[in-house]
Parts: sequence; structure tokens; C-alpha cells
Amino acid sequence: MADGLRIERDGRVGLVVMDRPPHNFLSYRQVHDIADAMVELEEDMSIGCAVLAAEGRSFCAGADLGGEGVGGGAEEKVGGSATLQLYQGSGRLFDVTLPIVGAIHGPAIGGGLGLAMVPDIRITCPEARFCANFASLGIHQGFGMSVTMPLLLGPERAAKVLLGAKRYKGDEAVELGLADECVAADQVRDRAIEVAREIAANAPLAVRAIKATLRLGLGDKVREVTQREAAEQLRLSGTEDAREGMKAVSERRPGNFVGR
Repeated sequence: MADGLRIERDGRVGLVVMDRPPHNFLSYRQVHDIADAMVELEEDMSIGCAVLAAEGRSFCAGADLGGEGVGGGAEEKVGGSATLQLYQGSGRLFDVTLPIVGAIHGPAIGGGLGLAMVPDIRITCPEARFCANFASLGIHQGFGMSVTMPLLLGPERAAKVLLGAKRYKGDEAVELGLADECVAADQVRDRAIEVAREIAANAPLAVRAIKATLRLGLGDKVREVTQREAAEQLRLSGTEDAREGMKAVSERRPGNFVGR
């Protein structure tokens, strides 16, 4: 398995664990590695359900915009070719027919929130934070959230999350519909495994078929919409507002936006 990711097994439950602490920032390689791991579990009929979990302080605090970048270079602009490679990986994740339970134990921010949309069921805790912070950065949302967020929340609540760029605590996320259960922080993964065991007790061909129908065409829709998302990210990332947004977030202050 690739660095920063591991597969574990708990009976008929397969665990895919991101291990790039403290924040598990995403690169395009990491997204494709997660997709590879999920496909490997999907092809194993002795596995009835998967859990997507993480080590460290955050579940996933977004794309790595420095160092490795969203895909191999700090020079790469958000929305460029490496962003598209990352989004190709997101489409692969939404193609997976094996049911997935998410153990969201900490912040899921930006692209990390997009990744948290992949599981069918999300278990979280009060300490977690759910945030689509793109508008506060001066850019467009990505990772297919233009499709997955309205599908999960409905268009009005999706607009509230995407336009407001607010951070929601775990219990608030459950109330809003971003997560399904809120438990104590030290119980998140155990509860996710428990839910996964309940699913895995059923016939594997049946649960895969049910999920495939529930998410029919979603991977294709994500691949289509990410083309627009990336184009808008590329356009907006060159604006004064995007430069101000990145600076304001790093300095933990509101942005002073001018519409340029």
C-alpha cells in the first residue's frame, strides 16, 4: 500500500486509513491511492463494507496547496491539470459499489469535506468541523460538491453550506444533514466499524447492487461537474480576491474582498 495509507481488516469489514498526520492533506496521488484501496476491497467478496478513517488531528483538512501541491508542484494553480487528476480520483471513488462508512473524527475542510461526501454514512463527534471554505478563499468549490452536496442536503441547505463557508461542529453537522451520528471523539471509529458490521452481515452481492442503484450515474456526474469546477477554480485563483482570501485565512481574519 502507498505511503500515508493503510488497509486493515476487522472480520468482514475493511478499513482504509489515511495516515498523514496531523491533517491528512490531499494530493492527487493520495486520492487515487484511496480509490485503489476501495476497489481492492470491493473486489473481495469476503468484505461486506468498508470504513474510511484517518489518523491525526484532522480527518482531512483539504488539498495540499504547498509542497506536494494538489498534484506534484507548488507552482500548480488550483484548477490546473493536477487538480483535474485529483478530481478524476474523486470520480473513481463515487463509482465504488462497496458500502462505505466514514469515521469523521476531526476537521473535514474544503476538499476534505468533498472526501467526506464519499461514504454512504458518516459518524462524527462534537470536536469535528465540517466546512466548505472555498468562498472564503475566493475560489469555487471542487471535488464534485456541486453535485454531491445538493444530493445530500437539498439545494437550499447546500447553498447555505457552500455560500456561507461556515464551520459546523459535529452535532451541528448532524442537524444539518452533513453527518448521521455524533458520538464521543474516542468512539467515532468504533461506532463506524459497528455500523459497517451491521451492513456487512448482509449478502455482499445484494448490498453492492443496492448501493450501485442508489448512486446510479453519480461517478459520471462528478466527472462532468468537476470539469466546470476546475475551470472556475483556475479562473478565480488568479484574482485579487483569491490572493486576499488565501492571505486572510492564513492570518485567521475576515477577507477584505473587492470583486477583482
